[in-house]
Amino acid sequence: MLKKAKVSASIVTYGGYDEAVQAARSLQKHTQSVELSLYLVDNASPDGTGHKLEQTQWGPGVQVLCLPHNVGFGAGHNAVLSRLDSVYHAVVNPDITLDEDAIGKLCAFLDAHPDVVMATPQLLFPNGTPQYTAKRAPGFLSLLARQVPLKCLKKTEEHYLMLDEDLTVAREIDFCTGCFFVIRTEAFRQMGGFDEGYFMYVEDADLTRKAQSYGKVYFTPCTHVYHAWHRSPNKSLKPFLMQISSMLRYWRKWGFRLR
Repeated sequence: MLKKAKVSASIVTYGGYDEAVQAARSLQKHTQSVELSLYLVDNASPDGTGHKLEQTQWGPGVQVLCLPHNVGFGAGHNAVLSRLDSVYHAVVNPDITLDEDAIGKLCAFLDAHPDVVMATPQLLFPNGTPQYTAKRAPGFLSLLARQVPLKCLKKTEEHYLMLDEDLTVAREIDFCTGCFFVIRTEAFRQMGGFDEGYFMYVEDADLTRKAQSYGKVYFTPCTHVYHAWHRSPNKSLKPFLMQISSMLRYWRKWGFRLR
């Protein structure tokens, strides 16, 4: 009998205990083809989510880390870097659920494509409707098009979302969503994980650019996950301004793009 590959995964929480438990249980239930180590990292949730996660009965393979203060999305995931002894590592949002072995299928895809360092599956809304997963590198107009529904920016948005490509097959992408992806652990460690200068938003686009120094980044519809997708930048001013700040940091590092 072949030994299962070691795979790790991390979920970062800030509130939302019930949703985080649902995501974690879903990973435990459906990740069967690999040996999974799951890290639940709480960013000092004011509602006591971290303590509740510590008190929850998880069984083997699950560790809960309660951070002393909120360090942000990327730094929260980086908190597990020194603990990883896996071949592949999955970054997972707490609003993700599975109904099949998505992590195992993405690991198999990476096994079959040694030139690929990072892969993401098809994202679906909870009702099964597809989300736009494959993306090109973000530019000013593409960001504007995603926030403001202007008819004159429709073609820019379609280009950004790679709707001019056949997305029923695996495609190389320039922007891998941070809500769910699998990356080669050694590359993730060598690149230092996420840039902690981003508190939230666009750190996944930045990580994708770093990952491209180690190999290709792919969207693949070989599997799917369900993503509730709480789009806070569209709901209030503070998250939107935070997203703008993150985009400015991204463009300072990687160069400004209009489209």
